[in-house]
Amino acid sequence: MNLTPLFTRTRDTARLALCTSLLVAAAAAQADAVTDWNLQACQWVAAAGLVTQPASRVMAISHTAAFEAANAITRRYPGLQAAGLSAPPGASVDAAIAAAHHATLGQLLPTQQPAITLAYRKALAAIADGQAKDEGVAVGERAAQQLLARRADDGANAVETYRPLTTPGRWVATTIPSTPQWPQRTPWLMSSAAQFRPGPPPALDSERWARDYNEIKALGARQSKLRTPEQTDIARFWTTTLPAIYHGVVRGVAEQPGRDTVRNARLYAAVTQAIDDGMIAVFDAKYHHGFWRPITAIRNGDTDGNAHTERDPSWLPLIDTPMHPEYPCAHCIQAAAVGAVLQAEIGSGPVPMLSTTSVSANGALRQWPGVHAFVREVGHARIYGGAHFRFSTEVGLDMGQRIGALAVQRLLAE
Repeated sequence: MNLTPLFTRTRDTARLALCTSLLVAAAAAQADAVTDWNLQACQWVAAAGLVTQPASRVMAISHTAAFEAANAITRRYPGLQAAGLSAPPGASVDAAIAAAHHATLGQLLPTQQPAITLAYRKALAAIADGQAKDEGVAVGERAAQQLLARRADDGANAVETYRPLTTPGRWVATTIPSTPQWPQRTPWLMSSAAQFRPGPPPALDSERWARDYNEIKALGARQSKLRTPEQTDIARFWTTTLPAIYHGVVRGVAEQPGRDTVRNARLYAAVTQAIDDGMIAVFDAKYHHGFWRPITAIRNGDTDGNAHTERDPSWLPLIDTPMHPEYPCAHCIQAAAVGAVLQAEIGSGPVPMLSTTSVSANGALRQWPGVHAFVREVGHARIYGGAHFRFSTEVGLDMGQRIGALAVQRLLAE
């Protein structure tokens, strides 16, 4: 089985520093109000200490509000006009985008309010005073308040009532798993959290189960003799799941020559809604199936009724196991949802080199020659890290592709 992904990576430290500085300079040349606010929002959700699921919700709300405000001014996409939201055609789009982000992020990230307000003041200071600026601010604030009202009861604040499985007097791990209430949320694009809920994972007495069990047992072990240094780097790179790692990839498309602010606002609204729905869908599936993680399965390999799965009583994965059920792969659903949106946005045009950096790899940079290579690497990474069986990555990628297709149909069709 050939597990080598399609990718390129800068290894030499000096070359990495040079490449990063060049990319930053290029980004600055192509940046607009949308990408500027995106960069800062990614930093603020991380600084606020949000985990991936609520962070993804914040990004979807702020970017959707910004797009609705910009679209109300330009009327570029009349089919996506927010109900009851209008603005004079001459209003400042940049002011509207700034005001929408300021209002949404300020409410959703109260601990980051000083930084958000400072960024807002700087953004407005760069826009000439006058009626256009004032009207832009006004529509941005209206878009933010309307969207915050629409999403106020989306289920994100539902009381967490996870019940650990045990018998009276029997000790179990006392950490509550991550966001078990997330399937109760109202999706942006899907008809329900369960719309793309997959069937069950492979039966434990099946050949597929034994094959994927033995693959991750060998390749994902902390002291694996089969995993290459490059594969180890990939696993560590994709350990983080916060928005920044995916939004860096999106910027590879958003900062291409010839694009404009409103089109980028629409792109980021599509991407963030797809990611947020992906989190709803995957946690619905995870808590529905409740499938065991590799570390649990491999340490109990003598109990699954399969003669081809040998137990390893001290097996550990390369990366720490996330605190939620295994099936399907959440990282994979994010990657494929983003990939589907980006592929539709690129269309038949030239494919840009995609890249992003990772906080879990000390800021290392990775690059891919296209969308498929990027998406495929994420699936491999979760196997290399010992976090997911291969069947779980494949199901997650399929779910993400289908959710991304919904975002394309809803927001990118012209």
